Amino acid sequence: MSAGGPVIVDSGGANISSLRFALGRLGCTPPLSADADLIRHASHVFLPGVGAADDAMNRLERNGLADVVRSLTQPVLGICLGMQLLFEASAEDGGRDCLGLVPGRVVRMLAAPDRPVPHMGWNLTQLAPDCPLFADLPPAAHFYFVHSYAAPVGPDTVAVADYGGEFTAVVSHGNFHGTQFHPERSGPAGARVLQNFLAL
Repeated sequence: MSAGGPVIVDSGGANISSLRFALGRLGCTPPLSADADLIRHASHVFLPGVGAADDAMNRLERNGLADVVRSLTQPVLGICLGMQLLFEASAEDGGRDCLGLVPGRVVRMLAAPDRPVPHMGWNLTQLAPDCPLFADLPPAAHFYFVHSYAAPVGPDTVAVADYGGEFTAVVSHGNFHGTQFHPERSGPAGARVLQNFLAL
């Protein structure tokens, strides 16, 4: 059993303040930390991220946190780029090895005249009925996305959205979970996902 409360990994993401505000509304005020011991002993770990996979992985490795995250056994939630970092690799900048916790490779989304990339805005998301992250949510809900890369649908996909083709909106592999959308910007449905994660 983990000794501490929830912790947000200091991964350099720009969505930290909105995540902390959203969690605060749920009565949860986790510290932002790059302290390996604090992260190891957290009850729940948030791995946020905005920007480039290469920069984020370099920051985690420079701070000695990549192997720490890989070793965690408590519930972990990657958000946006944080979710992508859970996969084996990203096609960004010609290819970048990531944390390797979820099988699969993140690829660039295809733009079209009526479908610009980055994919930005609200999108209807189909939710797996048996996933505890979606307790008390309907089979489909709208969430807020901002991303240019996405994970293809695979065996660990528990929610999908469509933007020129289906992609993984939520992944769940053992104790590692990830949302491609920003739950902290997704209104009541996003708050419910955060609350359900904290209940794991």
